[in-house]
Amino acid sequence: MEFDKEVDARGLNCPLPILRLKKALAEVQGGQVVHMLATDPSSAGDVEAFTRQTGHELLQKRETPDQAFEFYIRHK
Repeated sequence: MEFDKEVDARGLNCPLPILRLKKALAEVQGGQVVHMLATDPSSAGDVEAFTRQTGHELLQKRETPDQAFEFYIRHK
């Protein structure tokens, strides 16, 4: 999937992945996509809750073969 900005939050624990995602979304325009990688197991639920609360769209969420979580989020 194509994206406009990438956030590498691997190795960071809650709340840092969400804070990095929030900052990245503030730096892109509406309709653009942010790609984020995270290794914190709680990030899966945190990203879902964050997108629900902020109105951004979670396009895809998956676990990668190297035990990371990958997210594609479209700015509202």
